[in-house]
Amino acid sequence: EKVFQRLNPREVARILAPEIPKMGQDIIEDVAPRWIVSAATALPGTSRRIIIHSSRKFLKGFTIAMQENIGSLLNVRNCVVDQMMQDRTKLGLLFRKCGQKELDFLTNSGLWFGFILGLIQMVVALFWDNPWTLSIGGMIVGLATNWLALKWIFEPVNPTKFGPFILQGQFLRRQKEVAAEFSQFFAEKILTSEKLWHSILTDPTTKPEFEKLFKNHVMKFAGKVARGVRLIPDASVMAMAASKAVDKLPAHIGVVHDYVDKTLGLRETLRIQMEGMTSAQFERVLHPIFEEDELTLILAGAVLGFAAGLVQQGLETGSIKIPSLKGWIKGIGRRLLKLKAKWGRSPKALEEGDENDLS
Repeated sequence: EKVFQRLNPREVARILAPEIPKMGQDIIEDVAPRWIVSAATALPGTSRRIIIHSSRKFLKGFTIAMQENIGSLLNVRNCVVDQMMQDRTKLGLLFRKCGQKELDFLTNSGLWFGFILGLIQMVVALFWDNPWTLSIGGMIVGLATNWLALKWIFEPVNPTKFGPFILQGQFLRRQKEVAAEFSQFFAEKILTSEKLWHSILTDPTTKPEFEKLFKNHVMKFAGKVARGVRLIPDASVMAMAASKAVDKLPAHIGVVHDYVDKTLGLRETLRIQMEGMTSAQFERVLHPIFEEDELTLILAGAVLGFAAGLVQQGLETGSIKIPSLKGWIKGIGRRLLKLKAKWGRSPKALEEGDENDLS
């Protein structure tokens, strides 16, 4: 509401005033008899001045009324969501603009996390000589890599001191940078004057309120004009004219878009508000986009890791044999029995067994 108070009703009236005679002429042609249309086009100068003066007062009063009731005339959430649903490429553009560095980090982190976890996998392979350690290890590495990367992007939410270091999620550290990119995108692509007016005129939750307010002001305006040119207004014709005015408004409102975009200054307003968010509030700007596909990203890492390990296994052994579940269970059982027998012997027997193994 504070943002819309920046609009100067006098200036809005000045810009829109030339459109009123054009819109009025179209409405008269639709609802009035032909003789009235002819009479309207031949109005004397005094009558025309009355119309121009009344139209400016009408526009000024209507602008003030919109400012006072903007909460019921514009649903910003619906305005944004409807655009994102109608054109999903906008959500992709927003994600790339604000989260490209996080996406790059998620992609590139596979090299570093994969290398570190791969060292652990290598140690396991030295002590457990089984070709399937490559595939299973690759799956674990792929899963853990993406999970760790996602955690690193958004956690810790608040700055956390760890020894001499202060830890915080990668995305949250860029709050000022993201705020500038986010506000620019919304001011230029989503919350423009054209999009706001489209939402006001078409959103089912706000359209009835706007039409009611607009018709009331049009009826008052038309009544004053009719009396000014010494006509007796018919109530049914006036109501029809008001309805026509609502239908024709979108074709004439475009002249005010440049002024509204410039005056509202949404880019700077959004930037300041986002910079003032707490870390917890700011985390919800981008994280919900990741959350929807977070499990998919983690599982995709596991599948790719398993596939890479499978290829490595094939290169190392020359073939890939899928063990049967029964054989796999029997193999585990044999290993457990051997371990039980080994740990059940005396230390002396273990030493003799080791010497026999060496010989």
